Amino acid sequence: MSRPAAAPPSPASWPELRYLVDGMDCASCVQKVERAVSRLPGAHDVQPSFTTQTLRLRLDESRTSRTALEEELRALGYTPHTLTPPGEASPALPARAPWYAGAQGRLVLSSGALLVLAWLVSLAAPGVGAWGYVAATLVGTWPLARQAIASARSGDPFSMGTLVTLAALGALLIGAAAEGAAVVFLFAVGELLEGVAAGRARAGVRALVELTPRTALRLDGGEVTEVSAGSLRVGERIQVRPGARVPADGVIETGCSDLDDSPVTGESVPVGKGVGDPVYAGSVNGGGLLTVRVEREASDNTVARILHLVEEAEASRAPTARLIDRFSRVYTPFVVAVSAGVALLPPLLAGAEWHPWLYRGLSLLLIGCPCALVLSVPAAITSALAAGTRRGLLVKGGAALETLGRVRTVAFDKTGTLTAGRPALTDIRPLAGGDEREGLRLAAGVEAGSDHPLARAVVERARREGWAVPAARDGRALPGRGVSAVVEGRVLHVVSPGHAREQGWLTGEAEAGLGTLEAEGKTAALLVETPPGAPARGLALLALRDEARPDAAEAVARLRALGLRPVMLTGDNPRTAAAIAAPLGLEVRAGLRPEDKGRVVRELSARGGVAMVGDGINDAPALAAADVGIAMGGGTDVALETADAALLHGRVAGVADLVALSRATLGNIRQNVALALALKAVFLVTTLLGSTHLWMAILADTGATALVTANALRLLRWRGRG
Repeated sequence: MSRPAAAPPSPASWPELRYLVDGMDCASCVQKVERAVSRLPGAHDVQPSFTTQTLRLRLDESRTSRTALEEELRALGYTPHTLTPPGEASPALPARAPWYAGAQGRLVLSSGALLVLAWLVSLAAPGVGAWGYVAATLVGTWPLARQAIASARSGDPFSMGTLVTLAALGALLIGAAAEGAAVVFLFAVGELLEGVAAGRARAGVRALVELTPRTALRLDGGEVTEVSAGSLRVGERIQVRPGARVPADGVIETGCSDLDDSPVTGESVPVGKGVGDPVYAGSVNGGGLLTVRVEREASDNTVARILHLVEEAEASRAPTARLIDRFSRVYTPFVVAVSAGVALLPPLLAGAEWHPWLYRGLSLLLIGCPCALVLSVPAAITSALAAGTRRGLLVKGGAALETLGRVRTVAFDKTGTLTAGRPALTDIRPLAGGDEREGLRLAAGVEAGSDHPLARAVVERARREGWAVPAARDGRALPGRGVSAVVEGRVLHVVSPGHAREQGWLTGEAEAGLGTLEAEGKTAALLVETPPGAPARGLALLALRDEARPDAAEAVARLRALGLRPVMLTGDNPRTAAAIAAPLGLEVRAGLRPEDKGRVVRELSARGGVAMVGDGINDAPALAAADVGIAMGGGTDVALETADAALLHGRVAGVADLVALSRATLGNIRQNVALALALKAVFLVTTLLGSTHLWMAILADTGATALVTANALRLLRWRGRG
């Protein structure tokens, strides 16, 4: 009996490779790399990143070797450098070489030197100088021709390299060698300037890599040992001395200090922290000696996760960018066809002279290069993402960034978002002659397994009063309703008033007490016991109060000034919600369960775009339903992974900054597209009239690219008001 064949390994089991791709400096470069690599047998999950200049993929090396992959990249004109494998340490990007040391820099210098030499020779011997221009053209065209052939093999026959190669060789054929040399030199200069500008846009993101120190002081008993930061494991203890950078994400075990979190969260003012507070890799310790327990390994710390999210952000491309990409796929072949028609039809059909029309056709070919148009969106998006990241505004891609500028409503969760998320337990009111301390002790036992801010407030109060929190089992969360557990053999619940009413657990005494507490603007909960075979019995009312964040009023005012409608969505009762919302001037939807929040967000979205802001606790349905979900938090899992954007500094005023950044980006994109199209329109007319030289045509394209890039780089200076 034959044995069944083994199933082939899945792509998830193939090794993941990461490369720094030198020369991948533009949006069309990223598309070219993605198309070429994706066509290789065994290549899967190909993710090139313009922002970090990296390529990430999984590769079945039995079908395509790493050497073949790297040769394919080199054939396209890029130089791959292997990066640190994922999981070993923080991503290590090699230092960027000066412009003249790269392949593009060498091409500019060599073609420029030949062009100048040919000009000097032509002054003394015009006939010999003409051959110098031919040599300069061929030297400058050879790399472009290789890239054009490689692009055609990968399914892109109408690349920019193809257009410039055709124009340069065509110039040689019609005897315009000097202009052909100028064309390839100016195109090379434009590509170089584009790469330098892209490097500036990346600088803020790439600088994150250098934040985490390479070494750490690990505590082994009483001994301090210097080790690699990449070798630290969860649970180990490290020492962070005054003035040093924190080498890993962790929690302070001993000591207190002011920490500068600005490299990670964008918070400009040092934050005082003590025992139990989180610290982030890359933060700078102030004047205190700290002992920190490591919570995340180097490959998973906040900086590494931000970098990973920035790389992945490009998978979510801006709608405008996708539109321009689709347009360019049709536009470029159209330009080639029109150029051929201009060059050939007048001589063939009307008997016109060949040379002038061939010349105009070649000029039109260069005018039609879509470099500036294709670059107009990703250059602006990249600059905006870099500016936002440096200020603690993390946006996961161009699609979210573009959508933010078009929202009409901003919906806020209350607890932990508009409020500080640190509620205090203010009242414990026993019911039916119960005991206040016993009610607190039992409620703390039920809540001990929950991470909700209200639960933490109950547990902290019990511990502060010296009560040992009893162990619980069979704990169960009821999102938007409460929690239940078995404590000391008793089935107990800490639930919202609304859920208690639904279950018929409220007595007249409890209703009266709830009314009093809610009128004072407090959030109330009910501790209930449900003995098997007996009626439910209310044991105590718990009241908590959480104050609005200091910047909440400013945030709401700024959103209104931007023409947006701010709304608060909360599971609290209307009276408690109104006590928080009224001073802020907010519209309120109260008494909402998590699924209700999702429904309300969908209703608001139907009237125009809506952004939902939450701390990620019980907010998942609403964040998912919104056009853009924004998570609050200082670098937590929720803040980085739940939504489309995150405010790492935890200031609610950052929502207005996000909207302002998006609108500035959309305005920049509109300017770039208008500039690129206007220049092409002007030179199209002058070309058809016969007054545009080849070098002017390529200079127009290079100039448009330079202007678009310079305009996009203005976004790097965006400061916001947060």
